[in-house]
Amino acid sequence: MERPGSLGPPRTDRRGRWAQSPLALMDTTMDQLRTLIMVHEAGTALGAARILGREQSSVQKQIDTMNRNFRELCGEPLILKQGRGKDVLFTGTGEALVELARGTLGDWLDGIHESRRRLGKTLMVGTTRFTLSYLAGAGERVAEDFRQRGIELKVGHVRTRDVLAKLRAKDVDLVCGSVVTRPEGGDELAAFDVMEWRRSGVSLLTNLSEAELPGPTAPTSALRTLPLVISASGLMAGVLHTWFGGDYRGKLRIAAEIDTVNYGFELLRSGLLRGCMLVTKGVADAAGDPRVVYGRGLRAVELVNDTGPRLEVLLGAFTRRGERASYDPAHPLNLLWDALAQENARWQREQRWPTAGLEPDPFELANSYDPSES
Repeated sequence: MERPGSLGPPRTDRRGRWAQSPLALMDTTMDQLRTLIMVHEAGTALGAARILGREQSSVQKQIDTMNRNFRELCGEPLILKQGRGKDVLFTGTGEALVELARGTLGDWLDGIHESRRRLGKTLMVGTTRFTLSYLAGAGERVAEDFRQRGIELKVGHVRTRDVLAKLRAKDVDLVCGSVVTRPEGGDELAAFDVMEWRRSGVSLLTNLSEAELPGPTAPTSALRTLPLVISASGLMAGVLHTWFGGDYRGKLRIAAEIDTVNYGFELLRSGLLRGCMLVTKGVADAAGDPRVVYGRGLRAVELVNDTGPRLEVLLGAFTRRGERASYDPAHPLNLLWDALAQENARWQREQRWPTAGLEPDPFELANSYDPSES
């Protein structure tokens, strides 16, 4: 028996508690919860109405209903008006209910998406900017099958630094992009199935003379004294972090910071700055072709590891390890994976760079670093 004055819900079994739920709570709809969240985000009913594409009166009616119901349930409304032109004020109960609403809607959306993913009704794919055209070719191979089966293929931009993180968080089912790894493999890839398209070592592109920087190779320890053109983030920032530690910026001679890799090329070609820029070996080697505009006047120097582990940039497709094997071969994840393998084979057969064409291999540019992708 409950002691008089005891706090908290009645001590009953879960089934009984659900069966005795207050009618005012049971009348609360998902749509009302969404409206509550949007008012909290926008600050006003008008702002929420604009986000939802509805009339302000419709939003206000829902807020009034929830205020009335939760005043009855909890003893205070959720939202208080502050006057014309001012954001509404959420009470303590209102703030608590907004957090509950976010969790409730989020859990439902996640559950629905997970069910669609398991049944093969939705496929979430992430791609970096450089690998989008590659994914598009594979997408064409499965487009008709997906259309006939009602499979929804969703594609989103993923920054290079988030390629594996997006998979870990289950934000995507498959991602195309680049990661920094070791030739022998590393723990960072242990949790993933990897379709390797290309690997490339790390080199320098420089406008320094042979007297200033002899070639054709240089030790990685030489980076401590060379004037470097770097980005604050991106794949090559990850390389420097691995070799010289998190405080690498204080250990190296930074001549310039860049926002895009193309600006780095232009800066070195202009001669306004004398220095070096880290790129993949493929990009550096291609720069030696006189037909390549971005490398004109620049020299490639291959880096030889004497400071830290040998690193490579791996370009490819990634999924969570074992997930494809748990699905039927006709599952859209397996179909798209196979299509990507076919697309890779096609690119390998038709590869022209550097013996033909005037632009660098898109794979190598993808393996290069672009801070806009970081």
